Amino acid sequence: MSRELAAMGPAASGDRVRTETALRSVPGSAVGLHAYDIVVVVIYFVFVLAVGIWSSIRASRGTIGGYFLAGRSMSWWPATWLLVALGWVFVPVYIAAGVVTMPQYLKKRFGGQRIQVYMSVLSLILYIFTKISTDIFSGALFIQMALGWNLYLSTGILLVVTAVYTIADALQTVIMVGGALVLMFLGFQEVGWYPGLEQRYRQAIPNATVPNTTCHLPQPDAFHMLRDPVSGDIPWPGLIFGLTVLATWCWCTDQVIVQRSLSAKSLSHAKGGSVLGGYLKILPMFFIVMPGMISRALFPDEVGCVDPDICQRICGARVGCSNIAYPKLVMALMPVGLRGLMIATIMAALMSSLTSIFNSSSTLFAIDVWQRFRSQATEQELMVVGRVFVVFLVVISILWIPIIQSSNSGQLFDYIQSVTSYLAPPITALFLLAIFCKRVTEPGAFWGLISGLGVGLLRMILEFSYPAPACGEVDLRPAVLKDFHYLYFALLLCGLTAIVIVTVSLCTTPIPEEKLTRLTWWTRNSPLPEREKEAQESTWEPRERPAGECPAAGGAAENSSQGQGQPGAPRRSWGKLLWVWFCGLSGAREQALSPGEKAALEKRLTRIEEEPLWRSVCNINAVLLLAINVFLWGYFA
Repeated sequence: MSRELAAMGPAASGDRVRTETALRSVPGSAVGLHAYDIVVVVIYFVFVLAVGIWSSIRASRGTIGGYFLAGRSMSWWPATWLLVALGWVFVPVYIAAGVVTMPQYLKKRFGGQRIQVYMSVLSLILYIFTKISTDIFSGALFIQMALGWNLYLSTGILLVVTAVYTIADALQTVIMVGGALVLMFLGFQEVGWYPGLEQRYRQAIPNATVPNTTCHLPQPDAFHMLRDPVSGDIPWPGLIFGLTVLATWCWCTDQVIVQRSLSAKSLSHAKGGSVLGGYLKILPMFFIVMPGMISRALFPDEVGCVDPDICQRICGARVGCSNIAYPKLVMALMPVGLRGLMIATIMAALMSSLTSIFNSSSTLFAIDVWQRFRSQATEQELMVVGRVFVVFLVVISILWIPIIQSSNSGQLFDYIQSVTSYLAPPITALFLLAIFCKRVTEPGAFWGLISGLGVGLLRMILEFSYPAPACGEVDLRPAVLKDFHYLYFALLLCGLTAIVIVTVSLCTTPIPEEKLTRLTWWTRNSPLPEREKEAQESTWEPRERPAGECPAAGGAAENSSQGQGQPGAPRRSWGKLLWVWFCGLSGAREQALSPGEKAALEKRLTRIEEEPLWRSVCNINAVLLLAINVFLWGYFA
């Protein structure tokens, strides 16, 4: 206690020599990768790359449907990060509607094209600011902590490996969860288990502080989830209601998540993935949040630094270094060899996340944007355009990294949630109304989205125009920023968008009932009219071209592809094989389906019936999962 009181006084800042000495004396501050760790990392990536290449060869994904939805053949167990609401409420409607992308669902639901294009563009913007840039930054931060390299050199290494990376998520999840369990055990052992963590966290004050401030003191309510509704860093009404708005967008309407669920073998498999994802979603509280608090308790001078100059030297950000908490703990506590395996699996997870986002981004752009301007585009053209567009997304995301470093007091979680709060709530409002309210019309949906976007962008511009001050600096931000929490803003924005959608919809002509067949919760089980079965064609199925021909390859590629796979066919050069691989082609001509085969395929892809046994198993597990969550909320309230 005397240390806390002294740290709050004018003499608390100390001198530069004492500060640097303290930093050098931090346990584990100079820990790097051992030679055994590097060997483990190399072996791991060679193994998973081999698995990925073998899997990609076995999987025939030379068509849009196979590439973007894995041929609707995924089992429940690798579709891991989903929520129960997705499997029980949203996915049945999406599957019944027979869609590939979320903007495509809105096009079917409301008609027209402007909402589809708008949603695709907005989703891509969200991916840049909240997914791609943050994943790249997180992965580069791990490489920087492990090897001491420059942040942007680490970024380049990460992207090079990601460019040739494919992995089976199930293997990676098992290893990563096991490694996180070991790290959690070692961390709790180091601080004296949970009672020791409570005591040491409250005493985790850096030696170098800023005079006449309290920003170096750990928050007194750090071990409670429900915090003060006015002064709390995450106020409890915002946590319960505002964060629910953001979570609904992320887990139930976002293309990256939903696309995995849409590729499930059946609705039961999608529900099974939702339940498993819900169980796994409990783990970050113990595997990530608490180890992060342990890291602050063990390394207060680095993880908890507040002096802007010192923070700049430690992590390259003047506003704080809390982002290095987890990689710092990995480097300091994990034993040799296991440390390398942990870093490899974390990097693999980040790269897997990036590949999923890249796949979803290319899907959105190729199908919902590019095809609007190139209606006769071939499958190969769409896949090449989608992959080239990913390069553009990566460049923009890298340029955005410095903004991430200096935003929201250097806390990556707050940055992600705040940006999402400004852009995602209108999408949540629209999807909820589209699925549950048949009276909503296209003009209402469009103008609701536009008005919500305008208000959200205004707040976002203010956020980046007036960044959060570092410790000791005067807060010059307007009251709407410093006194109105972003989670409260998310709730307000969602409500405002819903009001505009409903108001405009009531002033316009309702959509005929027959146009809503299998597009809402209330009509998801409706039979598809026979005339529509005959006329309906998938919006993502373009005209065919011989597999192996890329649009820019010209006649030479076409000639080289003829006879491929037949006896006596000429072998293609390595250059052409690489070109075919880049295009994402299977190397064999895709056979056209007859009308009867198309009807049978459509029936299978839109089937939402379940076997009674597996439906009961999923329902029981969903109830059990919700009960566990209620208990944990009550315990940590």
